[in-house]
This record gives sequence, C-alpha cells and structure tokens, in this order.
Amino acid sequence: MLKRWFLIMVAALSLSGCGYNDFQRLDEASKSAWSEVLNQYQRRADLVPNIVATVKGQANFEQDTLTKVIEARAKATSIQVSPETLNDPAAFARFQQAQGELSGALSRLMAVSEQYPTLQANQAFRDLRVTLEGTENRITVARNRYIQTVQDYNVLARSFPTNLTAKVMGYSPKPTFTVQNEAQISTPPTVDFSAPAAPAAPAK
Repeated sequence: MLKRWFLIMVAALSLSGCGYNDFQRLDEASKSAWSEVLNQYQRRADLVPNIVATVKGQANFEQDTLTKVIEARAKATSIQVSPETLNDPAAFARFQQAQGELSGALSRLMAVSEQYPTLQANQAFRDLRVTLEGTENRITVARNRYIQTVQDYNVLARSFPTNLTAKVMGYSPKPTFTVQNEAQISTPPTVDFSAPAAPAAPAK
C-alpha cells in the first residue's frame, strides 16, 4: 500500500514538473478568452441589422455600401466555431478573415455616413454608433486577452522540457490573431464625394 501511494506521489510530482498542470490551466484560460472574443463578435453582429435598418431610411444612401455590410455579416455569422477551431489554423484563419471583412464593411459605412448630415442628426443612429464603437473596443480587449493566453500556452509548448510533454500529450501550439493582416483588411477605403473636375477644353 505504501509503495502504491509513493508511486502516485512520484507520478503527480512528475506531471507537475513537466508542465502538465500548466498546460491544463492555460488551455482552459485560452478557451475562456476565446469565448469572450466570440461573445463580443456576436454582440457586434447583433447590432448590424439595427444599423442597416436605420441607414436604409436615409434617402440616396449608397446601396452598395449597405449590401457589403449585409453580405459580410452573413459570411461572418455562417462560419461555425467550436473549441476545435482553436487547434485548426485553417479554420481559425477563415473565421478571422470573415470578421475582418465585416470590420472593413462597417468602417466604410461609418465613413460614408459622415456625408449625410440628417443621418448624423438621427438620435437612433448616433446611439447605435456609440454602441458599435464601444463594442469594437470590447473586441480589442477580448482579442488582446486571447492573444496573451495563447502566447503563454505556445511558449510552454515550445520550451524545454515542457515541449517534451507537449509532444507526448499532443499539445500543439494554438493559432492566434494576425493583427497586422487584419488591420489591412479593416482599413476603410478613401471616400471622396468632391465634385469631379471639369473636363479640359479641347485644344484649338
């Protein structure tokens, strides 16, 4: 009996020393952080129908801009995500790209809306805009937290001697957000509503 307890204690100490418990802790932390990212993205997606409905009431608003927002939301919400997504770089990249496209479409809509004084004076639109800005900030905070937890996990998975535990237990590094790439996707295009220059008079 004493030998059995001794072996259990040795096994427990070995697991602790090789980083097993740290892997479990960081894995749970990354899943929790990921859930918060999804919550904030869903919060943004839920705002889009109200924003579109409000903007539709503005005469002569760019239909192409609204269509792109609607399509981007449909694409972003159609991608199924699960805990397995955290271990699938390709699926993670598809999800990230779709969310980046929605960010870009919303940025363009807000840029275009600046050209409509009556829309800017609409209290419902102003409230939605403030809520959207707050949600974008929440997304940034949630993403940063996820990036940090994944960084901690990946350092553990790649460092010696815990990398040996990672190989034995199948703990592969997790994918993370490529902030620089998404920043490029999310950059709104330049919108120029100035009158076009008059054509030059033909030479005589």
